[in-house]
Amino acid sequence: MICPHHRAPGVIFIGVDDAGTPTDLPITDALLLALSDIRSDGNILPLPALTVEKRHLAGRDVAVILVRPVDSPPVRYKGLVWIRVGPRRALASEQEERTLAERRRSHDTFPDIRPVYEAALDDLDRQSIRDTYLPRVMDTETLAANNRDFEMQLASLRLVHPGMAPGIPRVPTVLGLLVAGYRPTAYLPMAWLSFIRFAGETVTDPIITSHELRSPIPRLVSQVDELIHLRVMTRVDITSAATELRQPDYPIPAIQQIARNAIMHRVYEGTNSPVRIYWYADRIEMISPGGSYGIVTPENFGEPGINDYRNPHLAEAMHNLGYVQRFGVGIRIAQEALRRNGNPPLAFRVEPHAVMATIHKKRE
Repeated sequence: MICPHHRAPGVIFIGVDDAGTPTDLPITDALLLALSDIRSDGNILPLPALTVEKRHLAGRDVAVILVRPVDSPPVRYKGLVWIRVGPRRALASEQEERTLAERRRSHDTFPDIRPVYEAALDDLDRQSIRDTYLPRVMDTETLAANNRDFEMQLASLRLVHPGMAPGIPRVPTVLGLLVAGYRPTAYLPMAWLSFIRFAGETVTDPIITSHELRSPIPRLVSQVDELIHLRVMTRVDITSAATELRQPDYPIPAIQQIARNAIMHRVYEGTNSPVRIYWYADRIEMISPGGSYGIVTPENFGEPGINDYRNPHLAEAMHNLGYVQRFGVGIRIAQEALRRNGNPPLAFRVEPHAVMATIHKKRE
């Protein structure tokens, strides 16, 4: 359904038989919601562009899914690449997957998969890709039987640009350097995170600790998680209940979700500014370079169901690495964690070139 060669959308009808006759299947809101969730459940990567509607056919209700073609094949379903072969579907062969990756060249419009010509394949940690990334992306049987050239595997995963012509060396993409580069900031000077803890409530107060994190994303996220766990203070209450109650000043999942969102949605071009986490005595501020994007505006920022992706392939990679369970729900997870812990709601300030999220400390 996601075929880039004819550039036309595909249509799926739910509630008709093989002859196209409506079957009186109840087209409920629950069904439409379940169909819409196909987009964000993480099984199809990169994320498909689809719309789900209730329509009338021959006087009866049917559900219609409109699927738009992708610009960055191959598309994987649960780690496998499927193609149409005449009237049937089949797993893509090595040559077919290579053709899909090469077809992407003229459509590389997303900044997270642009080639970084100054870098070389030796700048990528191949062992880390083999040991950590590939097993999370590819089906186990496919990986075991995979005889593809390693560079073509990297190209199909968008970690390496397929090359502009025969004989021209392949180079890492922005995504490749972010996920598996030995030194991402050598070529992407903005790809780091500043973590500062202040003694008071302003940037002029004394600094308790300061960290500059310049690792590839798997290590970067791990380092941020370590700092979060070290900084969250937990008060133990042994008087209010029969068993002790542990009450952290911040819920760790909320901080993690917002930090990972900041890394995933920031701009990776046109600036040298890092993601900033400022930990004050009364709040945490996270600043992500790059304003709102796509259908997300300053007015609807953070509203349920309103999400878009500046870096869709980075979002895919972070999902593969286990940092994003479902797309488009990070803010909701954070808000719910704050509510359960007794913290005030998240506050956002959306500016043209940055987004700041503020997490306030739990009230005493």
